[in-house]
Amino acid sequence: MELIRGLHNIKSHHRGCLLAIGNFDGFHRGHQALISQLNKKKINYKRPVMVMIFEPQPKEYFSKIITIRLTRFRDKVQYLFTAGVDIVLCVGFNKKLASIKAYNFVKEILIYKLGVRCVCVGNDFRFGAFRHGDYNFLKTLGKHKGFKVICADTCLDSYGKKISSTLVKTALIENRIVDAEFLMGHSYCISGKVIHGNELGRIIGFPTANISLKGKNLPVHGVYAVKVYGILHFPLPGIANIGTRPTINGVTQHQLEVHILNISTNLYSYYITVVILDKIRNEQCFNSIHKLQRQIKYDIDQVNNYFKKLS
Repeated sequence: MELIRGLHNIKSHHRGCLLAIGNFDGFHRGHQALISQLNKKKINYKRPVMVMIFEPQPKEYFSKIITIRLTRFRDKVQYLFTAGVDIVLCVGFNKKLASIKAYNFVKEILIYKLGVRCVCVGNDFRFGAFRHGDYNFLKTLGKHKGFKVICADTCLDSYGKKISSTLVKTALIENRIVDAEFLMGHSYCISGKVIHGNELGRIIGFPTANISLKGKNLPVHGVYAVKVYGILHFPLPGIANIGTRPTINGVTQHQLEVHILNISTNLYSYYITVVILDKIRNEQCFNSIHKLQRQIKYDIDQVNNYFKKLS
């Protein structure tokens, strides 16, 4: 498994790969099917499977507002490696890449730089300036330039809709977490290193482990029942506040705060994974510590009742 940051770090032994291109946000069932198809081709080609992703994602680059993202970079890379991908190539999406013509993208990057043997994309795949390139354009070029192009199988939900990152985001925004898990084929989770916060939680008797979201806008906002991995050898129940963290003085900051139930230990520098289970309430702003404490106690009771029902 190898992570390559930037086309300038491509070496001769990376050439001749079997390539998938996309955002792979959420790594849902559709993404998994695509990688599975490419892994099957690896048996015949005897070449590594490479996935090209972009940072920022193209929609994030072009958008004037912070767009919703399902999966943070590190989690996305881990999902890909777990699925059997040999190489993840992260390409910086910038003005130069945004303006490259579809033909030149194929010629300069896929052929000259990567020497691709096979490319697998979805039937709605678009690339190049103004999104002029599509699957049919790529397939035609492949015939002329000597590489195979295959279309990923379409995965549908129980209503016959194509599974997509947008569908997953909608389910999470609407608190249909079970539906989101079905679409993704795995739990929705957020991972990160625990950082120092303002220690308000510790002061008022409810210490939290804080993860910076680094400006990323997630589809989940509010207070949730969660499971936390990475502290002990088994998951711990907890309660998390996710979002802009409006507190007593109204100061906002994108952050995840999680209070582990029935445990008190210093978690700074731990790398934890928080699995979202169920929404308790929306975020609120409190004008006194007393009101905040009272609400947190009530929230913890709600979460404890949730876990009792599961047991």
